[in-house]
Amino acid sequence: MRYIFFPCLVVCWLCICGLAEAAQVEAVESSASPAVVVPNDEAAVKAAIQSYVDSYNARDVARLVALWSPDGVYMNRATGDATVGREAMALSFKEIFESNETAPTIAVETDSIDFVSPNVALERGSATVTHATGEVDRTEYSVVYVKRDGDWLIDRVNEEAVEPPTHYEQLRVLDGLIGDWVGEDEGYRIELSNQWTANQNFVASQYKIVEDEIEQSGLQVIGWDAKEKKIRSWLFDSDGGVVTGTWNKRDDGWSVSSVATLGGGESGSFTGILRLKDDGDFSWEKINQVVNDQLLPNTDEVVLKRQ
Repeated sequence: MRYIFFPCLVVCWLCICGLAEAAQVEAVESSASPAVVVPNDEAAVKAAIQSYVDSYNARDVARLVALWSPDGVYMNRATGDATVGREAMALSFKEIFESNETAPTIAVETDSIDFVSPNVALERGSATVTHATGEVDRTEYSVVYVKRDGDWLIDRVNEEAVEPPTHYEQLRVLDGLIGDWVGEDEGYRIELSNQWTANQNFVASQYKIVEDEIEQSGLQVIGWDAKEKKIRSWLFDSDGGVVTGTWNKRDDGWSVSSVATLGGGESGSFTGILRLKDDGDFSWEKINQVVNDQLLPNTDEVVLKRQ
């Protein structure tokens, strides 16, 4: 957590900010009033915000430290440790930037800037920290700026982590399908692995079918269509085919109305029937298969057992 908040300072410079104490920041917030609005000062605060982002992403420790008030305080909420003053902050920044390859980058979006007095401003906004690994952290923050010798400097910060959006509530009905499954019958074998993606926004399904020594594989992604308010799926097979499905609840499981474009360019459609078994397993079959306006036989029902 120290890396997320402090380096994040990163997170909205957020990080380092003072936070000296939440009570101090809350006191400023509660008294904040746009009673004093000085256009030149507002532009100066915006310039300070952009300078912080640019300096951090350029790994410019000297410039970063200069953007803080001399007695600025950063308190790590996870550990309770405080970093006080520019000298201590410089050491922390240098530690963060030891490797340019692993140090994160930041981006911020300001929602508002209010002037509490001619020399105190309160900024509210959100910050995004992108790590070298691709991991992204987001926070909402409030920053207190003080004007000293004509410069607006960061003095106090309050921030809260933003929970990433998730559609798990709509998709939790698929919990019973998560795991590894195998289905076998005369002449063929199906292997299937269903796993949640990050934030449980999708189920990623990888499958392999071996029939008469011919192997086919693919990837299916199942998610929530927030616009249509339905569960949808997108399947990509090793032959170059793409199948889009709409899931509809049945008493015994699901029916999936699917439209396909085969690898050779043919158009098709079918309805997949997924039946949940009392023992926790499930079965799958295709009915009403049509390819290029030609009706094909239904497939046999295959039972997949949890491994």
